Amino acid sequence: MASESGDSNMDREMILANFQLCTGIDNIAEAITLLELNNWDLVAAINGVIPQENGILQSEASQASMYGPLNQSEAANAAAGDAVPPPSSSSSSSSPPSTSASGFCPVSASSRHIVERQPRMLNFTVEYRQRSVELVLEEGSSVGEMKQILGTELGVPVSKMQLKGWKSGEVSDSALLRTLHLPKNNSLYVLTPDIAPSASTSKNSALQDSLNQNFLLVINHREAQKNYNLNFPGSRTIQEVKRNVSDLTNIPVRHQQWEGWPASASDDSMTLASSGISYPCHHLSVCRRSSTVNAQEPTEESSDVHMISDSEGDDFEDASELGVDDSEMFGMGSSSCRKSPMMPENSENEADALLHFTAEFSSRYGENHPMFFIGPLEAASQEAFYGKARDRKLLAIYLHNDDSVLSNVFCSQMMCADSIVSYLSQNFITWAWDITKEANKARLLTMCTRHFGSVVTQTIRTYKTDQFPLLLIVMGKRTSNEVLNVIQGNTTVDELMMRLMGAMEIFTAQQQEDIKDEDEREAREMVKREQDEAYRLSLEADRKKREAQEREEAEQVRLEQMRKEQEEEKEAIRLSLEQALPPEPEEEAGEQISKLRIRTPSGEFLERRFLGSCKLQVLFDFVASKGFPFDEFKLLTTFPRRNITQLDPGSTLLEAKLFPQETLFLEAKE
Repeated sequence: MASESGDSNMDREMILANFQLCTGIDNIAEAITLLELNNWDLVAAINGVIPQENGILQSEASQASMYGPLNQSEAANAAAGDAVPPPSSSSSSSSPPSTSASGFCPVSASSRHIVERQPRMLNFTVEYRQRSVELVLEEGSSVGEMKQILGTELGVPVSKMQLKGWKSGEVSDSALLRTLHLPKNNSLYVLTPDIAPSASTSKNSALQDSLNQNFLLVINHREAQKNYNLNFPGSRTIQEVKRNVSDLTNIPVRHQQWEGWPASASDDSMTLASSGISYPCHHLSVCRRSSTVNAQEPTEESSDVHMISDSEGDDFEDASELGVDDSEMFGMGSSSCRKSPMMPENSENEADALLHFTAEFSSRYGENHPMFFIGPLEAASQEAFYGKARDRKLLAIYLHNDDSVLSNVFCSQMMCADSIVSYLSQNFITWAWDITKEANKARLLTMCTRHFGSVVTQTIRTYKTDQFPLLLIVMGKRTSNEVLNVIQGNTTVDELMMRLMGAMEIFTAQQQEDIKDEDEREAREMVKREQDEAYRLSLEADRKKREAQEREEAEQVRLEQMRKEQEEEKEAIRLSLEQALPPEPEEEAGEQISKLRIRTPSGEFLERRFLGSCKLQVLFDFVASKGFPFDEFKLLTTFPRRNITQLDPGSTLLEAKLFPQETLFLEAKE
């Protein structure tokens, strides 16, 4: 019994391995679920997942339960579409199946019903102007035969028809569909540049307008509790929307379970304009399909896998003839459609590189975007961190990567949102850099190491391409710059705004402390300046006072010196006059003598005898010798009052009637 149980487990392990090999399902739990639903019948399980798509062997349910599973070689051949070869002739149809050493039962030709390989059928949806044609062709058909059928359906000459949308590029009319390796479902379109549109196309002008309109899809990711607001042109297919959502949610298209699509959206190859969704806004929800649901609806998953459009290749160079912009024909995450990079590689001047970045950003996403700082990262840091505390701002460093599928969504939905643009402009200095090219990335890491340290640089290195773009929020501090937050590309406008506001709260608290410290420091400096100014003024006043005193003292010295000189001069004159006076005559002299009595201004009297023949000049010299110069004093008689100094100095005392005696007085001249 134990041996039989072990053989059974080994059989199931081999069946599981063959089933995963044939179907390409890597999820073991999902594969086991599908096999259990088919009672571990390998052929039935394979046909349930890939129903006759590749010419797989068909077996009746009654016979499948009687015989052992296909061995690995048979399963591989079945998956490739080849018939399983019958066993060797030595096997007898009447003998019971014997178990080989590997645990598999060989199957005889009489006991297994083998169906010859069926031709693989391909489905095509071909759009021409406002018409859509559905075709089903064998993969052995040629492209020319398809054009003949389309020419009949559309009424267009084959010679003027261009069939576009092939994944492999341009194909010739003689090419067989089998050689193009096409999936089961394909979307193509016809161009006829030499044929003018007919008047009947005006009837479908409303549909054409819808193709040019933008639809806002509000998609709720139920598991992550996130909402994504995505803008798509009406020409975008449902399948392309699902691929973009797959990039955002990491849910493969085959595992997506949707709610909210209208009943008319029955085919993923339909455009949004023709799907019947609400304009301008439509609400949807998506979640990951559970394993049970996957097991119950395998054909639907398979359909999702093969619904991927073949129109993603390089054949869209003529898409402008459909009136659809190149950027709209590609997925939002595609960077291959960009005509020029966001930033040139190895640019010597950082300002020129940022000017190019800003121009390209505006060209891709519109003029409504944050004002990017034009200049080196060091200059942006100076502008943000090193002004007055009240004028400082946070530094937002936007790191772009064109290779990330999130870049277009983040730029168009987040960086260009009015609320985000306004908030960044008011509170941040925004600096940007493109790291798509390795040389530009290395240059950025060097700048970050210099300004923020190796920790920030290592942090940037750890982020993978699909996590970009990044928005680094940096705050300046007294000793170093600190990265407050690193916002990844897989976010929403509300979450981005919340994280920006959270950074602003931290920055505002720090800024208030810096403002307080700065005000206190300025107040101390103001007091010190006032004290220094008062001290300077005091020193200036003392200096002026000292200079005035010195001048006054110098003047006094000068005047005193002049006075002394004048006195010395007067004394010298007085002495010379005193020496020059004739001797005073005796009273008993025989000549006439005049006795004069002179009253000074102080009340004292000067008395002297003079000869009557003596000149008035001698009298004047006598008065001057006593300290009363002729030019300062006048000599007057008492009665009648006469001014003797006005008389001729050469006249005698007798002639002046100053004989025999006379009393005179001195009076200062006015």
